[in-house]
Amino acid sequence: MEKLLTVEGMTCMHCVMAVKNAVGALAGVNKVEVDLESKKVNVEGEDLKDNLITEAIEEAGYEVLEIK
Repeated sequence: MEKLLTVEGMTCMHCVMAVKNAVGALAGVNKVEVDLESKKVNVEGEDLKDNLITEAIEEAGYEVLEIK
């Protein structure tokens, strides 16, 4: 399963690592890729829940604009 998110508020590599660590800690997540320039976060794994991914990113201080 794969999810593509648009995340607002990331401005540097610290932001990238914060999002990767927050989402990567969730159950079922196998891989997290963050593209700072396009503000895209690609999440791969099993049984991914949109609400849990959104919550993890928002707790890290960023805003999820869209999930595909």
